[in-house]
Amino acid sequence: MKLFVIGVAAALLVSCSSGKKPDDEAFLQSLEKDASAGPGVDEEVINAILEQIPSPLEISVLLKESGSKYAPEMLNSSNNLPRYNSNYKKALNLGIYGTDLGYTNIFGRNQDGIKYISSIKSLADELNIGQFFDTPTIVRLAANSKNLDSLLLVTTLNFNHINHYLQSQSRDNLSVLLLTGGWLEAMQITCQTAAKNPGNKELQEKIGEQKIILEQILLLFSFYESDQNMAALKADLEKLKDAYDKVEISYTYKESTMEIIDGVAVIKDNSTTSINITPENVEEIKNITNSIREKVIS
Repeated sequence: MKLFVIGVAAALLVSCSSGKKPDDEAFLQSLEKDASAGPGVDEEVINAILEQIPSPLEISVLLKESGSKYAPEMLNSSNNLPRYNSNYKKALNLGIYGTDLGYTNIFGRNQDGIKYISSIKSLADELNIGQFFDTPTIVRLAANSKNLDSLLLVTTLNFNHINHYLQSQSRDNLSVLLLTGGWLEAMQITCQTAAKNPGNKELQEKIGEQKIILEQILLLFSFYESDQNMAALKADLEKLKDAYDKVEISYTYKESTMEIIDGVAVIKDNSTTSINITPENVEEIKNITNSIREKVIS
């Protein structure tokens, strides 16, 4: 199932009725002076791409169900927070920390999760979107993995408000960076886990599926080529695309059928998607992904 959630997964739990508006002067000071927002991307374009991207929480569930053990060394340490002194780095790592929080939540490591909640709140405040956070709700839902459905629902619904706010302030580049950071972290966690479990075809196919997602992300980045930071990251992502060009995805259409389930007519999609990805492909994708991610978190 594709979920309308970006890399801020378990983090951007917002309460639209709580919090206060950001101070106008502080907001103006937070804007980069290099016109990094670019020409602007229609909100519906970003939303359409977001709908195709699997939630980092969804991926974390897959990792846990695969039998893999909790591996905090794969995550971005909360101690790295002071390194992020530009809006570019703050937005990317807000996405990364969001994925890391989702990972700790799935494995029930609440103490580790608390550290990420603090880092996430700090970055969000510095980006002037901290007013959307309802920290007590974050702590309550993240403390119990049984609340996963609620966590996903609240995050899904309310990212709309954050995205709309950034759009209204001509800061849609931050939405794209949040998305990319969360996706990149989910990718590197999945790749490392798959490399340790070469017999797990489901993990390999999940990595293969990201070929389509990467193409969508690169499409978004094409709107910001005048931004030096985003252009450099796009160039790195193009290298990842080169590796993905070796992965073959084929779609076989079969006519849908109707079934009666519990007295209700249900349309069944009989079409299939086949992903041809080898362990060698996974290794190459892993190495490039880790290289990009190291630049982002440094």
